[in-house]
Amino acid sequence: MNGVTANGSSHTNGLANGHANGHANGHANGHANGHTNGHANGLVNGASYADDSDDELPAFDATEHPHRRYNPLTRSWVLCSPHRTKRPWQGQEEKPQGTSLPAYDEKCYLCPGNKRATGATNDDYTSTFFFENDYAALMPQAVAEEKNQHPLLQSQPARGRCYVICFNPQHNLTLAQLSTAPFSPDEHIVPIIQSWQKIYKQIPAENPFVKYIQIFENKGSAMGCSNPHPHGQVWSLDYIPEEPSKELASLRAWSQDPANQDPKVNLGACDDHGKPSMLLTLAKLELTTPGQPRVIMANDHFVAIVPYWAVWPFEVLVVPAQRQIRNVLQMTEMEVVSLARIIAQVTCKLDNVFKCSFPYSMGVHQQPTQLATSEDDEFAQFHIHFYPPLLRSASVRKFLVGFEMMAEPQRDLTAEQAAKRIRDCDDVHYLATLEQS
Repeated sequence: MNGVTANGSSHTNGLANGHANGHANGHANGHANGHTNGHANGLVNGASYADDSDDELPAFDATEHPHRRYNPLTRSWVLCSPHRTKRPWQGQEEKPQGTSLPAYDEKCYLCPGNKRATGATNDDYTSTFFFENDYAALMPQAVAEEKNQHPLLQSQPARGRCYVICFNPQHNLTLAQLSTAPFSPDEHIVPIIQSWQKIYKQIPAENPFVKYIQIFENKGSAMGCSNPHPHGQVWSLDYIPEEPSKELASLRAWSQDPANQDPKVNLGACDDHGKPSMLLTLAKLELTTPGQPRVIMANDHFVAIVPYWAVWPFEVLVVPAQRQIRNVLQMTEMEVVSLARIIAQVTCKLDNVFKCSFPYSMGVHQQPTQLATSEDDEFAQFHIHFYPPLLRSASVRKFLVGFEMMAEPQRDLTAEQAAKRIRDCDDVHYLATLEQS
């Protein structure tokens, strides 16, 4: 069986899925990037007892035993320490975010009709609204490169434009709440995705230097969000940033690796050129694994999982399940509706895990703009990452510190345990339930 089952059984599962990520499922990553990484570095645990008989060792239990998991998207590893979830917590606690915000706040810079800090006035919008960020991290002006640089002290100009997308005119809502009546994803989240489409098309047309468009949302003060009004951001850049660049290279390497041409590896999940697709294979693998231990939910076009290699406790990955969709513009109307519905379900269930407005950073990774063509682009697959920091309760969060800063990422809760926690939550937002009681 490929994957750790819901009960976390068998040493075969641990090695099969881990080795599948390091060898078969990411052979390009395990071999090309360094099968050294997959064997010598990745299977240190296996090598350390290579001379011992398996009969003399306790059976591997993914819910109890420390192990490493391979991320083929970034070609990196994460240490999983499930036994640590039993330790008592005596550290910092975050206050859960309140739920008593008004529907309209006259002091909010994002509410309809209000004046922003720079003096500009928002439209009296009734759906979504986007505008150029008044305090952008990038500027559109071109400048010359710094001269006489030392090889150890290199810089390059960064150029771009940044935008803010208000998801809804109502100040006291979140994407999660738009999942539940009187709201609906079809009516209230579809327009957000349509705004993504408009921006993905419009920005490069107006700014030919733009090579990549990063769409993201920081939700909650724990993630550095400075305004509770439901909104996201779009940064357009004249280069392809580190994270999507790594993923694009990994998607290409996986597709071109001869080992992955085997239907037993790619499961027949190929792109529109007939080439193996890592993320389509992942979607099919997760949906066909007995018990679907990491699947949160799926619909006709998308699947949401806690990835096997997740770093954050309740990390979620949303991927297309049926075909190659390189960017948001390539979606059909029905795929847009399906994406809106699964975003609604994911965010609603996350809020319901701890009965709080669950903070997260959410981001879209997709094909660079059509003006920035490269060999990696044809292997792109649209997908969405959710990185939420909460671990044990609404007030206990995970910190990436110490070993994780100095060595490699580490998590306690397994992906399978986290997926079950999210999956078992109600599809109706907890605030709606409280209002009815």
